[in-house]
Amino acid sequence: MSLTPRQLTQLEQYERELLEWNSRFNLTAIRDLEAIRLKHFLDSISCTRAWGTATPARLIDIGTGAGFPGLVLKILYPAMQVTLVDSIGKKVEFCRHVVGTLGFEQVELVIGRAEELGQNPAQRERYDWAVARAVAGLPVLAEFLLPLVKIGGGMLAQKGESGPAEAQSAEKAFRILGGRLRRLEKVTLPGVADERYLIIIDKVSATPPLYPRRVGIPAKNPLK
Repeated sequence: MSLTPRQLTQLEQYERELLEWNSRFNLTAIRDLEAIRLKHFLDSISCTRAWGTATPARLIDIGTGAGFPGLVLKILYPAMQVTLVDSIGKKVEFCRHVVGTLGFEQVELVIGRAEELGQNPAQRERYDWAVARAVAGLPVLAEFLLPLVKIGGGMLAQKGESGPAEAQSAEKAFRILGGRLRRLEKVTLPGVADERYLIIIDKVSATPPLYPRRVGIPAKNPLK
């Protein structure tokens, strides 16, 4: 992937804002400049391998934190409609600041929980892709994300070395929620020894109305 001068400038602006805000608020534990570029920016860009040239028109990022991967993907695809969700108001406020600084349009920012969004008719089964980094175990993530994805869309979970084992243990949860595992893709970042995986699930049928369950229940009693 080749980035335009404008995209590189936007990433540099994003980087400056992240470093400045992180000096005052605990947005991310990664504070080293090179680590930000590798473990936040490049790691977010790796999500594009899930859909290739079929760019999502509408994407939701659950547990976005300081905007990863959602805001980086918005830089790559300016026309894409992006919804960023986090339960921590200060992190959403930072994302709002970056959206304003970079002059983005068609970005929705939500302070809330995935369980509530998944039962909201305005959000349920409306997205081409729902993405999340290591927010929770995969059966829990599936219950957060798949109710938000329309049939024919996809769920993308970014995971570490536990990814393959989690994907295997979550296949029944995928089926219950209307999903089907498409593939696991190993991601190698330069200079980073940690194993990383993209876990890609297709949405093949409607999620039953019961799911997602009430706030806290998926984490307390994951689907098995």
